[in-house]
Amino acid sequence: MQVNGTAHTTIAYDPQQQCVRIIDQTLLPHRFEIIPLQSLHEFCAAISDMQVRGAPLIGITAAYGLALSLHHDASAANEQAATEQLLATRPTAVNLRWAITRVQNAIKGLAEPERAAAALQEAEAMRLEDSATCEAIGEHGLSMLQTLDHSRPINILTHCNAGWLATVDWGTALAPIYKAHQAGLDIHIWVDETRPRNQGASLTAWELQQQGIPHTVIADNTGGHLMQQGMVDLCLVGSDRTTASGDVCNKIGTYLKALAASDNHIPFYVALPASTIDWEIDDGLRDIPIEQRSAKEVTHITGINQHGELHEVQLVANSPACNYAFDVTPARLVSGLITEHGIYQADKISLQGLKRQR
Repeated sequence: MQVNGTAHTTIAYDPQQQCVRIIDQTLLPHRFEIIPLQSLHEFCAAISDMQVRGAPLIGITAAYGLALSLHHDASAANEQAATEQLLATRPTAVNLRWAITRVQNAIKGLAEPERAAAALQEAEAMRLEDSATCEAIGEHGLSMLQTLDHSRPINILTHCNAGWLATVDWGTALAPIYKAHQAGLDIHIWVDETRPRNQGASLTAWELQQQGIPHTVIADNTGGHLMQQGMVDLCLVGSDRTTASGDVCNKIGTYLKALAASDNHIPFYVALPASTIDWEIDDGLRDIPIEQRSAKEVTHITGINQHGELHEVQLVANSPACNYAFDVTPARLVSGLITEHGIYQADKISLQGLKRQR
């Protein structure tokens, strides 16, 4: 994807400096900075502090974190310690454990001198696969968008950020949008601000602006009204974890949009790589751990002041605040799951067919 006309990905290994370079997403949209990660502590902090975020990118970052930790100490004891620290950073996104498991399998049975190089090779392979996977999601999503009425702009509502910033490149929910724009479809995107961290207003809107795609930022509570007024043709969101029966865990507020879409007979699609499906669980409400983050994300907000300086302000006086990061949308409210292998129904039978294709 483009940043000020130059192609970028969210993460890349620098062999000269033996570090991984990421976009610090906590500074967007006001500052675009690329920072290095080298120590395990830096990788864990980048994930937990959301300098990187989005299920696919969290997984890739963790894979690199384990690989570079093994570069410093290739012992089995360090592998176990690093794995535990990385897994503790974000409990909800299933890609975190999936990526670490892939690296562990890649180095299983190797002598210590070979482990770090093999781990890094696996992380690099996962990075390239993620980009190809997301582009394939975009192609399948484009085929669905091309079936809609093109006599007027197609209005798509999205929630949180499931664009290229949440992956290595292309994104999940935004990949079909980027493909549609490239194909010349007339589209307009309603961008939920996505409180409390404002990933929609800060990240999705920035992405779309950089690519020249028409969009409008809205308050989170506006979507239902737009649907009632016939101003939304489709909802398209991402997922941090989807169950084997099609329940979708995504950024808090997704469930409410799915309810409004159902009430107004508007399709509600979820775009995700197959790696985001947790084949071990069926009941999302019962079995998916919901991360609770710092109350400060609710009580405070960061923006730029009149001098162009990043500035944090307090919104809430002295009241306690609750900050659940995710909610679960039941499969019955999901019109379809757009994956790299095609579009599937959100039910156990259909997803078993996807599992056999993997």
